[in-house]
Amino acid sequence: MDVTSLQAYCLTKPGAWPDNPWDHEHPVIKVGPGERGKIFAFLGATKVGLKCGASREVADEWLLRYPADVTVTGYIGRSGWNDLAWGGGIPDEEILEAVDESYAMVVSKLPKKLRPEGWDA
Repeated sequence: MDVTSLQAYCLTKPGAWPDNPWDHEHPVIKVGPGERGKIFAFLGATKVGLKCGASREVADEWLLRYPADVTVTGYIGRSGWNDLAWGGGIPDEEILEAVDESYAMVVSKLPKKLRPEGWDA
């Protein structure tokens, strides 16, 4: 797993698009139209920030399973966001499943009229 393949995977999701609001090396991936789009993945060189639970308590399960490879995302961690490192103990398949879950949680919070076609709850 690397940032290029993970970005390509994220962009296969209906309505997903890259944005770089902070001029970082890697983009964030959003879903939803334009300025109303919401981030579901923060891409980094060695990790990805994802919504890993509806609450901090649920997201903490990742910390318990992979203490060496998961950290709470700065600033938004209290809302269930974690940074998952690749190339360590987390299998690539689990990272991709976490992307799927993050996408689903973010899309489900969008107003119905802003949800992408082809997305099923």
